[in-house]
Amino acid sequence: MYDTTISEIKVPKVTLPSIQVSLMNQVTQQSLPGFFLVGISYEKADADIRSSYAVDDKAYASILKKAAQKEIREIFILATCNRTEIYGFAKDYQTFIHLLCSETRGDAEQFQKLAYVKRGHEAIRHLYFVAAGLDSQILGDYEVVGQVKNAARFAKEHNALGTFTERLISSVLQVSKQIKNETKLSSGTISVAFAAVQFLKTIPDIEKKNILLIGTGKIGRNTCKNMMSYFGTEKITLINRTQASAVEFAKERHLKCVPFSALTKELDEADIILVASNADKPVVKKSQFKNIKPRIILDLSIPKNAAEDVKSLPNVQIIDVDMLSKVHDKTLAERHKEIPKATAIIDEQMKDFLYWHQMRKHAVVLQEVKKRLEQIHHTEIKNLKKDTSLEQPDTEELSSRIVQKMVNVFAGKLRQANGQADNYLQVLSEIFEIPSGK
Repeated sequence: MYDTTISEIKVPKVTLPSIQVSLMNQVTQQSLPGFFLVGISYEKADADIRSSYAVDDKAYASILKKAAQKEIREIFILATCNRTEIYGFAKDYQTFIHLLCSETRGDAEQFQKLAYVKRGHEAIRHLYFVAAGLDSQILGDYEVVGQVKNAARFAKEHNALGTFTERLISSVLQVSKQIKNETKLSSGTISVAFAAVQFLKTIPDIEKKNILLIGTGKIGRNTCKNMMSYFGTEKITLINRTQASAVEFAKERHLKCVPFSALTKELDEADIILVASNADKPVVKKSQFKNIKPRIILDLSIPKNAAEDVKSLPNVQIIDVDMLSKVHDKTLAERHKEIPKATAIIDEQMKDFLYWHQMRKHAVVLQEVKKRLEQIHHTEIKNLKKDTSLEQPDTEELSSRIVQKMVNVFAGKLRQANGQADNYLQVLSEIFEIPSGK
């Protein structure tokens, strides 16, 4: 999917002729060559590495603050279990790498080796593919839409979004919805929660096992519901850092719920442990296990919430999200058939977005031209009043002065054209519809 890596890309400098700088100042800040995407994903980085570049709300806010100080515009970060990506306008992509690594555990050198970078049209197209689930570890995963919304909302709350990125995200979300409604890319039941249940199906007598679910967020709840539906089991104990959330869900499902302070005791008694807590540090550690018996731990969190030392325990099997993503069935095969339809929808809607962007650039220039013409108009009124001592200047004389002023402006630019005079004359001829040969 990725067209190049960071170590391979060469980013040319974008410059404008000096004659255009004053008119195009606002446009160049948001020209497509200056729009970058830098990120890592499951394709080259495993769950352990992705964990080191995970971005929580605190890190996100700090990155946005630093970006503003470095004059990086319209930035937002998409951080999921599959990827960490930064989008925005900057002079070069290296700035994004330094920003990310300044607020995460990962180092810049490793990021350089594993990351990808896209700019302009390719960066825009990539976001469409991500939001549609076409670039997910599990094809058609629709949960990423909510993650895009949350990423955009957080950036907007911190005044980091702008007209371009707001319009882009709105278009991306609309396209994602259209693909879901008009194709079967997200049909059937496939998600991390579903993949977890597919794996648990292979365990004999699963309905008799003591199951501990740590974390009652969206993934945890969906996994729990799927287990109850597929296995008919109610031997599930819920535990969550925020007690109220677990109590509410436990009442709804008639399940046992314990306070987070009982975690060590429940870990020691469980046969199957589902970790969906999404904490920034591991919540399951080797030291918490006293009873050495066969256990299966499904770590559904990024960063991983089961510590590395847990792997050294005898008879313990740990399954992470990368392993679960390899669960395939006929639903995935059907989804692959829908890729051409989804891609066609993206191509069509992306054309509309790029057309909007092009027209917006024109509007900025035309607005500036209007301001210049109004300045000339007001200046000539003042000059005419001074010359004639009349309160109301003669409109015909005023028009003549303004026209002559504009002709003088055109003539002056042509004299400074440095070999481009013919091109400028051609543009003027087309604007004023002057027949050739005149």
